[in-house]
Amino acid sequence: MISLSPLKLLLVAAVIMLLLGPDKLPEVAHRLGAGWRALKRLQEKMEAEVREAIPDLPSASEIARIARSPVSLLNQLADRVDAKEAADSALNPEAPETAPTEAPLISPPPRLPTPPPTRVDVVPPPDPSLN
Repeated sequence: MISLSPLKLLLVAAVIMLLLGPDKLPEVAHRLGAGWRALKRLQEKMEAEVREAIPDLPSASEIARIARSPVSLLNQLADRVDAKEAADSALNPEAPETAPTEAPLISPPPRLPTPPPTRVDVVPPPDPSLN
C-alpha cells in the first residue's frame, strides 16, 4: 500500500508546479476546485434524496461510526430492548415473564439421521519375512 508522507506530497506538488508552470497552474487549480464542488453538490443531492425516501436513516457520520464499531451498535440495541422490557413490565406488573413466541430469524438446520456405527476390522501387522 502506498503511504503518503508529507515529504512525498511536497515532492509531488513541486513536480506538478514544474511541469505546469506558473501560467497554467491557476487554471488547473480552478478546474480541480470546480470539479470538487460539483462532486460535493452531487453527494449532497443524493443524500437528500435518500433521506427523503428513508427518513429514519441515521446520519452519514453515525453510519461510519457503526461500521467502525459494530459491537457498540449491538450493545446499544440490547440496551434499548432491556429498557423497553423494563418499561413494559412497569406498565403491566402482573404479566408473567415468558419467552417470546415469535419465530426465530434463522431457523436451525434440519437434523440428519445418525449413521449406524461402522465396523472396524483389525488388520494384523505385516509379516517381516515377506521383505
